Amino acid sequence: MATGLGVAAPSAASARRTVHPGESIQEAVDAARPGDTIFVLPGTYHESVHITKSLTLRGSGATTVITPPAAPLPAARAESPCAQTGNGICVIGAADEPVNRVSIRSLTLTGFKKSGIWASRTDRMTVEQVTAEKNGTWGIAQERSTRGAFRNNTARDNAESGIFVANTIDREGGATDTLGAVIRGNTLTGNRIGVTVRRVRNLSVNDNVLTGNCGGIFVVGDEGEPGAGDMTIRGNRIHENNKFCRGNTRLPDIQGAGIVLTGAEETLIRANSIRGNVGASPLSGGILLFKSFVGATNTDNVIRDNEVRGNKPADLANQGTGSGNRFLGNRCETSQPAGMC
Repeated sequence: MATGLGVAAPSAASARRTVHPGESIQEAVDAARPGDTIFVLPGTYHESVHITKSLTLRGSGATTVITPPAAPLPAARAESPCAQTGNGICVIGAADEPVNRVSIRSLTLTGFKKSGIWASRTDRMTVEQVTAEKNGTWGIAQERSTRGAFRNNTARDNAESGIFVANTIDREGGATDTLGAVIRGNTLTGNRIGVTVRRVRNLSVNDNVLTGNCGGIFVVGDEGEPGAGDMTIRGNRIHENNKFCRGNTRLPDIQGAGIVLTGAEETLIRANSIRGNVGASPLSGGILLFKSFVGATNTDNVIRDNEVRGNKPADLANQGTGSGNRFLGNRCETSQPAGMC
């Protein structure tokens, strides 16, 4: 049977390969055929892993830890391209052939210079029950990809976002249609931002717990076409994201931010619990439609049936010149301008 573009056909007899402590995960990946499962036993593995084919990489839970080498690798084991970029696990496809159906499950990635997991040009990648902590940029990050699923992970104490999904990080451009990507059931604590979705469309961010970050969920667009948005943010618990993070050239200081939309369209924010997000930043508050620094407006977004209480300076705020935004049935106490509660 022929396969579609970017779909690697599993081998007729998919194999299970086991990696023991002291062995190389990368060597098992290199030897695997499409569709194989690589099972990594409990232990600490000092390496990065570069994946360019369909496979499942599965650990034993919290006892399977992948972390950078304490010293340079011997010449016989040259650094993988993933290690050279400072990431833990990389899943990398090509422009004309995305890598398809990679699954990463049940392991911990900690202490990498950039991201715990970095993916580019993938389709149907799944990340489940992974802990990504104390990484220098993102915990779990993906660009130029479709139909990703990020479920039941923990991302904590990463320097930027716990989970980051974007169209691309190295150029401007219209939003990518993710074809229904899912960010669900994750726990995100101690990061700069819990979840950032930047210049993407058609995805859901549902049933996550976000607390102790500088900001909870950021939806970021610009003036490119198509615009960012057309997504659902529902059933999340976004409480006390009051860590302070210094601003940069793109954003002001961040503290006490629940959900922030900037340059987003046609996004539904519904049935979330957003409490106790307090700060003095321009981005502080419960749910904020923020005026974009690049002139993109928030348009036709619906904010309804949320419990938004104890956030300061306001539970709900609508800034900028966007049109068609509706605030309906929210249980809140304060708003800017007044009258939205």
